[in-house]
Amino acid sequence: MLYKTIEDILNSLDVSIISAERKEILQPLIEYIQNKMNNNAVVNLNFICTHNSRRSHLSQVWAQTISQYFDITNVFCYSGGTEATALFPSAAKALESSGFKIDTLSKESNPVYAIKFSEVAHPVIGFSKTYDNSFNPSSQFAAIMTCSSADKGCPFISGAEKRIPVTFEDPKAFDNTPQQAEKYKERSLQIATELKYVFSKLKK
Repeated sequence: MLYKTIEDILNSLDVSIISAERKEILQPLIEYIQNKMNNNAVVNLNFICTHNSRRSHLSQVWAQTISQYFDITNVFCYSGGTEATALFPSAAKALESSGFKIDTLSKESNPVYAIKFSEVAHPVIGFSKTYDNSFNPSSQFAAIMTCSSADKGCPFISGAEKRIPVTFEDPKAFDNTPQQAEKYKERSLQIATELKYVFSKLKK
């Protein structure tokens, strides 16, 4: 059971607005997950961007949530960067505005958050880390590159079974502008819509 606000948002997302070009980009991710499901294998998805501060976290949280929305089990979502910084507050606020409940577990320069999408499911633990941090899987995972700079700057991801570029524009471009909150939410919902499409195509 997802929180009602999150479920209502996911119900309202219209995957028909996704372009044919984006669907082609998303197809390898669909095929990777489907192949794992066909073999009754665990699905490990590691979403990677440069700083592990915005797009990779939004992708991780929505993917974990949407797998539950479609009742697809054995999906475990992670995130990482080519360097560690901190989960950017506006990314957390964009999730909160969609109904996620976020508890701060530690308040250092790189805070640790528990991001809850359900009363019963384990929360996503959100903090900035490198993609090969011990918190993440070291093998048998797909590396999903959510930013072009990480995709270009990190040609080899150790342990990844498959590398899948699914890049999104960085909402950081709107930091310290009047559109900041709106643009972070817009990017969050774009990511949610595309991941809803991915999981909607899977056959149990």
